[in-house]
Amino acid sequence: MADDVLILEDFLPYRLNRLAEAVSRDFSRIYRERYGLTRPEWRTLAALGQYCTMTATQIGANSAMHKTKVSRAVAELERRGWLLRETDPSDRRVEHLQLSRSGTAAYRALVPLAKDYERKLLAALEAAEQANVVAGMSALERVVNEKSS
Repeated sequence: MADDVLILEDFLPYRLNRLAEAVSRDFSRIYRERYGLTRPEWRTLAALGQYCTMTATQIGANSAMHKTKVSRAVAELERRGWLLRETDPSDRRVEHLQLSRSGTAAYRALVPLAKDYERKLLAALEAAEQANVVAGMSALERVVNEKSS
């Protein structure tokens, strides 16, 4: 094969993206079937469940979602009564977001399902493969983070 041809299916960024999309789509069945959540809604719920209080900008940065997706997810979670907004007294353009009691209950119900999904996914690999996946991902994250800083 010529050096000026890129085999897309062998290109690491393409493979990582396809794999991430496939895993994310597969996992999304769990929260979609249980609560009718979209991926942006799940990611927003999960971020707030982990960090307690965040701004929409922080959620977007944490989850690599575009601000319009975060905004729609926030609006839907608020409509469900799962999210509370509080305007920052020093900057009225900023809102601090957190889960309501019912949002926290939904998050807590989904955490064991998420952990079980991850456990089953990794259980399909041998122990050495699991360690290689974790180490390889950590190494790639480090390299990419070093380049962006």
